[in-house]
Amino acid sequence: MNITLLANRDIASCLAVNYLLQGLQGHQLSLFLSARVGSKPLAAPLQHLKFVEQDLFNKLLFPLLPESKHAAGAELLGFDQLQGRFAGGVQELDVINTGAGLEKFAATEPDLVLSVRFGLILREPALAVPGHGVLNLHSGHLPDYKGVMATFWALLNGESEIGTTLHYIDDSSIDAGRIIASTTLPVDRGKSYLGHVLALYRDGCRQMVQAVQTVEARSQLPACTQAAPGNYYSFPTEADLEAFTARGWRLYDPDDVLDLARRFLAG
Repeated sequence: MNITLLANRDIASCLAVNYLLQGLQGHQLSLFLSARVGSKPLAAPLQHLKFVEQDLFNKLLFPLLPESKHAAGAELLGFDQLQGRFAGGVQELDVINTGAGLEKFAATEPDLVLSVRFGLILREPALAVPGHGVLNLHSGHLPDYKGVMATFWALLNGESEIGTTLHYIDDSSIDAGRIIASTTLPVDRGKSYLGHVLALYRDGCRQMVQAVQTVEARSQLPACTQAAPGNYYSFPTEADLEAFTARGWRLYDPDDVLDLARRFLAG
């Protein structure tokens, strides 16, 4: 099948793309990246998190890594190294529903679209492009945790478990599509927010690959309509972030960053 991946230029997306590549061999793959999620100014702690999730890897580590053909021994490939793994390379896409952006997206002729952390809302013109629809891997349990930073809100709310939800994007509503499957992970008080988020994607991407296999074999995925309206969350405010810290949580730990960076290094 022709499969187009939509992701964000952040480290969790890069991790997810690496996992998906391992299970999607044999398919024709294209990849588009958004530059960020949302357009609102971020509180200072979230600016620091953005530096870790995006700038540190995209602007410092990834440009220093060897070309993919010389990266033997590295567990993961950075976005720069992934260029040769996708038809058209790794492309940025800031507009997807109209004009040249829609044309660029449609030109990949996807049978199926896989979305992970993509920063743009897909509307009817884009949703009509793939014959088998758009599957989104949301890093939260739906319908209770729609929106952004679902794991942050689950930790702040004292949940004992976090997880992912694989669902269709049926229309331009946010995280409201039919649910295909979900994963669950116990909360670990020793882990940071970022540590929890990164831990979600191995099982979540495995489910996404299984869904692709089902689509390829049967064309139709079993899915159920969300039973309740649920809750929508936006970016946390300064007060939310202070409450998060007061409850003993951290947005990230240095070890999260170091351990992940080592996975991109050979040897």
